[in-house]
Amino acid sequence: MAKTKSAYFCQSCGYESAKWLGKCPSCNQWNTFVEEVIDKGSAKVPTWSSATGTQRLNKPNKVEEIQSATEERTTTGDAELDRVLGGGLVAGSVILIGGEPGIGKSTLMLQLALNVSGRKILYVSGEESEQQIKMRAERITNTPKANCYILTETSTQNIFKQIEQLEPEIVIVDSIQTLHSAHIESTPGSVSQVRECTAELLRFAKETNTPVFLIGHITKDGAIAGPKILEHMVDTVLQFEGDRHHVYRILRSIKNRFGAAAELGIYAMQSNGLREVSNPSEILLSQRDEELSGITIGATLEGARPMLIETQALVSVSAYGTPQRSATGFDTKRMNMLLAVLEKRCGFRLSAKDVFLNIAGGIKVEDPAIDLAIMAAIISSHEDISIPSKICFAAEVGLSGEIRAVNRIEQRISEAEKLGFEKIFISSYNTKGIVRDKFKIEIITVSKIEEVFGLLFG
Repeated sequence: MAKTKSAYFCQSCGYESAKWLGKCPSCNQWNTFVEEVIDKGSAKVPTWSSATGTQRLNKPNKVEEIQSATEERTTTGDAELDRVLGGGLVAGSVILIGGEPGIGKSTLMLQLALNVSGRKILYVSGEESEQQIKMRAERITNTPKANCYILTETSTQNIFKQIEQLEPEIVIVDSIQTLHSAHIESTPGSVSQVRECTAELLRFAKETNTPVFLIGHITKDGAIAGPKILEHMVDTVLQFEGDRHHVYRILRSIKNRFGAAAELGIYAMQSNGLREVSNPSEILLSQRDEELSGITIGATLEGARPMLIETQALVSVSAYGTPQRSATGFDTKRMNMLLAVLEKRCGFRLSAKDVFLNIAGGIKVEDPAIDLAIMAAIISSHEDISIPSKICFAAEVGLSGEIRAVNRIEQRISEAEKLGFEKIFISSYNTKGIVRDKFKIEIITVSKIEEVFGLLFG
């Protein structure tokens, strides 16, 4: 039996050392060295080649000689999850789902296992017992499907033995940080164990065309726990976000090799599990009885989905020497830039005022198309003049105060018209190709920020 060889690697820069070091001589980081096996000797690695057991030998082929295969997708029974995955589940794909504790990752995956019809699913749990999972399954659905199997195991070798006997069509692992492989001597959850267990599951998924879901923990900084290479190894990385004190949860695609990497799915957490929210614009717009200052509606896009969101601003006299700037769901630096444009180009004295900004619904928006809605909300609060609730905005604002065009403007206009809005402000540079006759909503085109305030506030 060959001797197992190991070395120490810096988890920050990848520097290799034959012995453990307290400080990395390459990047000067402390306590970053972890022992990793570099030669497993004669340790048996599970093979998932053909039924004959022969090892497949790959050889290089010309691009024109490679036969293109159609990408078959399996619907999961969850419209929101299918949208985020790019239209369904691809055979042999490995999906990593991360999120804070208690946000609903295990509930989402158990719902998937119970709702997919005609597929044999293996749900591997290293955190809960069979009785706990059974209790949650009864709470989620009264008629659990018979093709969902539960396995409480943390050893990858034992998991692969059960997979070989059961031959599931979908595998769900909760969570990857609890698994351990006999080929690595470090503890479960360590960098080496997470990488090795993921590599074994990735190899199994690719050689058997079996989709694998991995639930991952996150660090206090919000990043997925483990080495960064974990996100590079998998095909899709999904982030499950939301506030545990609120009802709504957001499933966001960070990386997707089989679809768009900016899709969004919205769920509502209820007593019987997660419910899909098919029209998020309705939940992101508050139903107010009277017109209030500091509230505007902006049209944004998340992937291929248009949404109308409510932006709330509050401008007040600063009680301290330094004015406060706070933004929830929006980049604070960009808000400061928009405030500087208002002060420089429009003459509003906001340098001595506290400004608070909030995106309603608890979502985070990075689309610059809501710039105009934010600036209108800030001035509405500053002047204490309300903006009619049937007006929405879809435009980016430049540093010189110009109103810039945004992409896919027709989808934004259609969404605003569908929800009953009467007017929408867009950039005059966005009118090319728009057929105004097919829209009942009034389209107002502007080119300067001064024009917008003149039309809104006189």
